[in-house]
Amino acid sequence: MLIPFFFYHLITLRTHAATILSHAAASPLSFSVKDFGARGNGVHYDTLPIQSTIDACSAAVSTSPHIPSCHVEFPRGKYLTATVHLKSSVILRIHKNATILGGTKIEDYPREQERWYVVLAEDAADVGITGGGEINGQGLKFVKRFEKRKNVMVSWNETGACLGDECRPRLVGFIGCRNVRVWDVNLIEPAYWCLHLVRSQNTSVEDVTIYGNFNSPNNDGIDIEDSNNTFITRCRIDTGDDAICPKSSTGPVYNFTATNSWIRTKSSAIKLGSASWYDFKGFLFDNITIYQSHRGLGFQIRDGGNVSDIKFSNINISTRYYDPLWWGRAEPIYVTTCPRDSTSKEGSISNLQFINITATSENGIFLSGSKHGILSSLKFINVNLTYRRRTRFAGGLFDYRPGCEGLVNHSTAGLMMEHIDGLVVQNVNMRWFEDNSARWNNPLEFRPSTVNNISFLNFHSGFHSGEVATI
Repeated sequence: MLIPFFFYHLITLRTHAATILSHAAASPLSFSVKDFGARGNGVHYDTLPIQSTIDACSAAVSTSPHIPSCHVEFPRGKYLTATVHLKSSVILRIHKNATILGGTKIEDYPREQERWYVVLAEDAADVGITGGGEINGQGLKFVKRFEKRKNVMVSWNETGACLGDECRPRLVGFIGCRNVRVWDVNLIEPAYWCLHLVRSQNTSVEDVTIYGNFNSPNNDGIDIEDSNNTFITRCRIDTGDDAICPKSSTGPVYNFTATNSWIRTKSSAIKLGSASWYDFKGFLFDNITIYQSHRGLGFQIRDGGNVSDIKFSNINISTRYYDPLWWGRAEPIYVTTCPRDSTSKEGSISNLQFINITATSENGIFLSGSKHGILSSLKFINVNLTYRRRTRFAGGLFDYRPGCEGLVNHSTAGLMMEHIDGLVVQNVNMRWFEDNSARWNNPLEFRPSTVNNISFLNFHSGFHSGEVATI
């Protein structure tokens, strides 16, 4: 019986493992998927060779404590694959001009929907992806009908595999992992969410480019779900849905930092929620540029979790309307705790700081707590706001979506406040471009019966071309 080439190679590697390890002490091993039979032509599936290389890497590391990790090398080429499972101490090194292509058929993915990823690591430690190349989910092949407003996507719910209209595979997932590093790699065109961190600890995402079609829904950039000690830096995210999105579905999210990044999205650039059953605590966002996004910084706390100790500093925001189909009305900052529905609990938000913020937007800041979900200890320090209409969509609406009150007719306000206890506004400059329709008519909007303990120090508001009023 003939032994397939990649199995033969695996046997050979194990036979000479002692020799290899003796020469590579304290250095990572390196196995190429081409040596295990991968064609890299983008037509034939390379799933088995890729998985065999990962398995060989994992086996080699496990046989010796002297080997810190093993690299699975992807040379130039396009590697079409069904789901591959990343294992402990294995790093995928996707070279420049190399691409892992995700399959587009439901049979390319595991039976369980929660495991629908092109690359998946479960309960693994010391794992990562790098190399300067690309993982591509071929998301455009999941577009059922292209629309200028919002693409209609293929959904596998018709097969009975899942419910709802979001039944598509994610791109990369780490579930229950420790010590994860994703760096110097391009994550392109996910069919659904792009990079998903689930119940994972100690994750670093550095120098990563994420790109998703701007008109496709649900192609989030990075979703941090029930995961702690996460660090994101020097990333560029350009996608159709939420760009950086912490969620708490089965546990809290603590110690999250994002710095030195650039974002454009047709939804929220940074959004906490809307899955928010557990607490969020200890977040820092610093030196981030948000470019022409539908919403800038968002909090959608809908399910009873509490939020505390969140700081945004040195953030440059520009927002604009794209279409009423997308949640949001171009708010630069949007903070809400209204419950998802009548059965939902109300969570609170406290100790929230916005320091050194510059924003140009088509709408005002929206701060809306709820009766049992008060916003407390909020600070806006050194904030420059410029309000200027760029598009022709109708104004005069407050947008509470998702859930809550939906869209509510109301005149535009520079700073809308309700259900707040403790707000400091210091060194804030609000400028309005002339608007003959008088849509810019209210710098501050609040209900005195629900807003307490507010302080304004050196607050300015006025038309861009006219005199500036001072409070």
